[in-house]
Amino acid sequence: MTATPTDNLTPADAVRGHWVTHYAPDWLKPYARLARWDRPIGWWLLMWPCWWSAAMAAANPPAGMPNLWHLVLFMVGAIAMRGAGCTYNDIVDREIDAGVERTRMRPIPSGAVSVKQALAFAVAQSLVGLLVLVQFNAYTIALGIASLAVVAVYPFMKRITSWPQFVLGLAFNWGAFLGWTAVFAAFGWPPLLLWLGGIAWTIGYDTIYAHQDRRDDAIIGVRSTARLFAENSHRGIGAFYVVAIAFWGAAFWMADLAWPAFAGLAGAATHMGWQVATLRIDDGSRCLMLFRSNRHFGWILFAGLVAAGLAG
Repeated sequence: MTATPTDNLTPADAVRGHWVTHYAPDWLKPYARLARWDRPIGWWLLMWPCWWSAAMAAANPPAGMPNLWHLVLFMVGAIAMRGAGCTYNDIVDREIDAGVERTRMRPIPSGAVSVKQALAFAVAQSLVGLLVLVQFNAYTIALGIASLAVVAVYPFMKRITSWPQFVLGLAFNWGAFLGWTAVFAAFGWPPLLLWLGGIAWTIGYDTIYAHQDRRDDAIIGVRSTARLFAENSHRGIGAFYVVAIAFWGAAFWMADLAWPAFAGLAGAATHMGWQVATLRIDDGSRCLMLFRSNRHFGWILFAGLVAAGLAG
């Protein structure tokens, strides 16, 4: 695969000083940007439900540490499948991206990568994800494959509903099932409740993210919860964060976890409260910072779950 050298501009939401900008060879940069390697928060958000679920399964009596090999696999899988999903999304959204200031310099609308090249890259990343998935038991493999149906329809949702963040939540939190089934090869209430809480969490943080594009989206007709909630976004995001905490608390209770899990949940709830309290919906840089802060949020919740396993 080859690419033209027209992708020299660093995307506005890319991590400053990232290795993709400074060290990646010119031929690789547009593909790295298709996969959002210079914006790693996406794969963190995809990975966290997997890690939470794995840690919750390990903390379920008899308690212990999460399987480290599973955590490595989930990280690699999250990076690969987030990249594949972003590439596919950019193929579908190439005309929309060309009309939005923040996205018009993405590799496809800018001409740095052709649609055929992007499609080949998406397939290559998906194969890496498949290689990761087949390391698990058959139950987990089947569940992982089932998630592709939700991934396939997500890019079209912003055209037909004001709730594309809900569909994103369905897909991005699928790992809430996989960490649990990788241990038990069976379903249960705890991963289902963890998934439902994750959906509410995603609606909250992606509404914050979508406020960066709210004005451009209104012009070109793209729908989102940021446009739907508008000036009521603080209340809307806060309500979904409360729902997330309630579902996660129920998941931990159903899994019979030790008290550190609930202490971690309290810390995570405090972080959510800080996000809502300091949100300025007309300040794009603030929205991006708060959105990225969910990486730290994930660590808080994960630390509580690991501590619960050790305490048990």
